[in-house]
Amino acid sequence: MFSRIIKNIFKRESSEKVSVTVKQRIEKQSKPTPSRIGELGEYKINIQLDQLPKNSKYLTDVLIENNKAKSGYSQIDHVIFTPYAIFVVETKNYSGTIYGDRSRTKWSVNGKFPMMNPFNQNYGHIQAIKGVLEIEDETQFVSMVSFTKRCTFKVNDELRKIQSNDLIVYDIELSEYITRKINILKLQNPEPIYSTNELQNLYNKIKSANITDLYIRDKHVETLKEKDREAIKNENNLSTCKTCGNPVSEKVKVYCLSNKTRFKGNIYCFEHQKAI
Repeated sequence: MFSRIIKNIFKRESSEKVSVTVKQRIEKQSKPTPSRIGELGEYKINIQLDQLPKNSKYLTDVLIENNKAKSGYSQIDHVIFTPYAIFVVETKNYSGTIYGDRSRTKWSVNGKFPMMNPFNQNYGHIQAIKGVLEIEDETQFVSMVSFTKRCTFKVNDELRKIQSNDLIVYDIELSEYITRKINILKLQNPEPIYSTNELQNLYNKIKSANITDLYIRDKHVETLKEKDREAIKNENNLSTCKTCGNPVSEKVKVYCLSNKTRFKGNIYCFEHQKAI
């Protein structure tokens, strides 16, 4: 009798442990990873774009050649073709207060973490698109930068005003701002700039120029990462990890150089020190 009770207790405890393990696994799977967060953000934007008028067309994640870019290519999050303007959208997945001025090269998140002025970045995208479409008139383009609602804007007031051709918006209001901007443009120019056929031709040109080769796309991303690492190193005069090339702090550098037997005069980031 006693042994049966003990057996049942162990059986119940084992069952509970399995339940907890399964629960933890489910919770881990359901929690968005960084890559999924980005995918969810793009999904939310696409829902917004699907709400635009039927005479509008859009392309997402476009990679086109740009000989003025660091990697030789420009990767554009969204291009929206409407009869009254072409909207080029750069999406950002930051969290915090965004400090920025349209005239400044650098912006920041929470006043601590620097970021490139997204409108300068988008300007390069627009120039690349203009080259493909053979359009010279800058006024036919509207530059938009979209952030999630996890952000608060501390930027120029005009960047939120619909009259501007540089607009900063939250992802959930993207379609609203595009629609409002189109209505403003209609008042200024009652006749559309592009006919239905012209709009289709512009769409087809960018779609044809879009590079889908995964090798080129991966190389583009890796080139940008390498350029960023070099910029950080030059800006802060930091040493880099021999294995991954990422910048390391002065403290890590001193630690590695002081352990010559283990690291043989090389510098490694904390993660790659474990493999030595």
